Amino acid sequence: MKLTWLGHSAFRIETGNAKILIDPFFTGNPGFADQNAKDAASGITHILLTHGHGDHVGDTIQLASETGATVLANADLAAWLGSKGVSKLEMGNTGGTISFDGFSATFTNALHSSAQITEDGTSHSLGSANGLMLHFEDGPTVYHMGDTDIFSDMALIKELHEPDIGLVPIGDRFTMGGAVAALACQRFFKFRNVIPCHYGTFPIIDQTPEKFVAGMDGSETRVDTPNAGQVLSF
Repeated sequence: MKLTWLGHSAFRIETGNAKILIDPFFTGNPGFADQNAKDAASGITHILLTHGHGDHVGDTIQLASETGATVLANADLAAWLGSKGVSKLEMGNTGGTISFDGFSATFTNALHSSAQITEDGTSHSLGSANGLMLHFEDGPTVYHMGDTDIFSDMALIKELHEPDIGLVPIGDRFTMGGAVAALACQRFFKFRNVIPCHYGTFPIIDQTPEKFVAGMDGSETRVDTPNAGQVLSF
């Protein structure tokens, strides 16, 4: 498996026949500024979305049109994307699992909101926020937590899915901060690897992963803090 952090909460995962983008926020993402959108989206088969905020839906509509990728999202968000012209959609909701060629995706709980703001300032709710648990036939299990705080039912998520790799939001203000994220990883999971995300993008969230790295000190879990665009192999 090849996994690339693309800045903020955006990731690319390649394994078997699947080439997946999660939360492809490219345009307007300072963490993506030095990367090439065509390269990041090259050959993608699926786009997976954790929730409806603009910094997670990102460039989904354009990328789906250009690549023909299947988009997976919460039912309300999927319906909204359909109204915007996205044609290849798979919808689900919290607890549901959707199977694809070579992998499956399960919607987990996440403590967050999900909406789009229109030009007139109106907020349109787009269902619940979720995490995504990805089980691969030929690779490790990956848990993208989405945007969330810590919650005790993470223990059940671990029991049900035994994820190997955690993609963990740490930026504070809109998600849990680094110290709390480290507590979540240490108390509720036994990850082999964790990759922090959702930091350094905007001035009002934490700029570095230092608090998370410090909180993971002494853990058997390996903490990877790649530069945006760097490919990790598992």
